[in-house]
Amino acid sequence: MTLTQLPVRRPRDTPAVARQARWARLDLKVSPYLYIAPFFVLFAVVGLFPLLYTGYVSLFDWQLGDDTAKFLGAGNYTELLQDPQFWNALANTVSIFLLSSVPQVIVAVGVAALLNTNLRLRTGFRMGVLVPYVASLVAVGIIFGNLFGVNYGLVNSIMDAVGIGKIDWQANRFASHIAIATMVNWRWTGYNALIVLAAMQAIPPELHEAAMIDGAGPWRRFRSVTLPLLRPTITFVVITSTIGGLQIFTEPKLFSAMPGSNTGGSTNQFQTVTLYLYQSAFENLRLGYASAIAWMLFLVIVLAAVGNYFLTRRLSR
Repeated sequence: MTLTQLPVRRPRDTPAVARQARWARLDLKVSPYLYIAPFFVLFAVVGLFPLLYTGYVSLFDWQLGDDTAKFLGAGNYTELLQDPQFWNALANTVSIFLLSSVPQVIVAVGVAALLNTNLRLRTGFRMGVLVPYVASLVAVGIIFGNLFGVNYGLVNSIMDAVGIGKIDWQANRFASHIAIATMVNWRWTGYNALIVLAAMQAIPPELHEAAMIDGAGPWRRFRSVTLPLLRPTITFVVITSTIGGLQIFTEPKLFSAMPGSNTGGSTNQFQTVTLYLYQSAFENLRLGYASAIAWMLFLVIVLAAVGNYFLTRRLSR
């Protein structure tokens, strides 16, 4: 028997080596869940628990400052569906949402396309579109409240100079929606434009070069190459704009001419659902009813977001 034919004896695993192997396998299986656990724990504490507890409170006649609560079941929801002020607030919310989100997305795509060209000082322009977003929302509300002032507002002065006449932007229902939507568009269009711009810059330049070789002009390339590839980003922007637009609170709150008022105008002409929720909870002290409003708003947002998702996918094909 030669040396090459001798049987090779492998050393048997020692207990320490076996223990290390078990820990390595356990680390491989468990570590990924531990790394993502902080997010889910934080979400459960500050997101999921308040959501479920709000649903529980909505089943009671719960008054702020009262320890006793009477169980109503679906009573708050039944009352809410028959409440004309809720439907008025929902109509105002949808109106402001449409006047803000639709132009906002369209203008954001246009601004992103402009910033994607070879402009001089384009870095400065890209930073400049974020200025409205980083500005204090209280300052924005004060500025736009003065711009749309009845007697001395800049907008009314210009309209009066061209012969259109002055508009009471706070008393007129539709005019107040336009003013608030203008405030929202001014603040959020640049933010969404940078998101779309990032997606535009991720498009491979070879696709545009191939389209140019085929004789496609700038508009044809934008419509046939850029827009289809922006579909996921536009869908994201539309959904986030929908969620933010239907939850609008600060802009109409600051636009009110009556300091400290949460009614959204003297006749609730620009009261949104969140303003009505705030009024029900902290002025009328009806926490159960306010929780029912919150859940109805949550349902509306989910339905609107799902509808916008499928609509955006269909239009971008």
